[in-house]
Amino acid sequence: MSKDSSSANTPLTAAQAGPLAGRIALVAGATRGAGRAQAVELGRAGATVYVTGRTTRARASEVGRTTETIEETAELVTAAGGTGVAVPTDHLDEDQVRALAQRIEREVGRLDVLVNDLWGGEHLLTRSVFGKKSWETPLADGLRILELGARSHIITAALLLPLLIRSDAPLHVEVTDGTAESNRRYRENMYYDLAKNAPIRLAFGLGQELAEYGGAAVAVSPGFLRSEQMLTHFGVTEENWRDAIAQEPAFAIAESPTYLARAVAALAADRDRAERWNGRSTSSGELARAYGVRDVDGSQPNAWAYFEDVTYGGKDASADDYR
Repeated sequence: MSKDSSSANTPLTAAQAGPLAGRIALVAGATRGAGRAQAVELGRAGATVYVTGRTTRARASEVGRTTETIEETAELVTAAGGTGVAVPTDHLDEDQVRALAQRIEREVGRLDVLVNDLWGGEHLLTRSVFGKKSWETPLADGLRILELGARSHIITAALLLPLLIRSDAPLHVEVTDGTAESNRRYRENMYYDLAKNAPIRLAFGLGQELAEYGGAAVAVSPGFLRSEQMLTHFGVTEENWRDAIAQEPAFAIAESPTYLARAVAALAADRDRAERWNGRSTSSGELARAYGVRDVDGSQPNAWAYFEDVTYGGKDASADDYR
């Protein structure tokens, strides 16, 4: 089971003697997908990880999935060797985020790693966004996308960064879809384009502000992510995910959420990260190569290079050439 709030101050166990032992992390948006995986891998490295999200065992968010909960994520963190602390939080509610910050301050006094992986707008994409001009997109849905993908990130950063700068090596991670390089291409719809470019600029700006504290802010992007929702969309599981390639050939380059998570955990353990990464936009593939990280199947997918060369560039190559 996950630890309750009092466990955050307990002595480290042998299982927590990893590279992040004694470190305090928050993964905002850790219910499922890359957020959940990052929380687990930070825990595996020994960290105490506060995990937040809107879906609990008692209540589902607007995403509508009940199969993954924030309590389960905390339990997975603890099972991996860390200390998982579940705090159900709607990051668009300033009062809830302030309460989260006050709780962390009261219990542990600081943050060392803040992962901003908030989203939860996939249900709006096929319904209202993709294939439509901005003026054809229902305004309420477009503004909701900006709330979920940008405003929630801003609220979280504004209210949690005062705890992060108490660390001797603060790390702020903004998770988005696409890198600054890949997102020079229009992301199919104005609202989605704005929402997924905002975290990149947030990391750039916050990197300037964190520099004087010896910190780093980095925007990271997975490639074609085999999240729980994506697997459900294609009607496959993690065990037989390749069966979906017949429906979507680009799925051949897909990566598990653990891939980005391992890369972010390696970034968090790198005390020299600020010089190399501060203010930058990067990807799971680039980080994996920098830190020698591999996906669960032993591969090193480089999805954004594949999209650039093959999908957009017309290069005659297979996904295997980019794994």
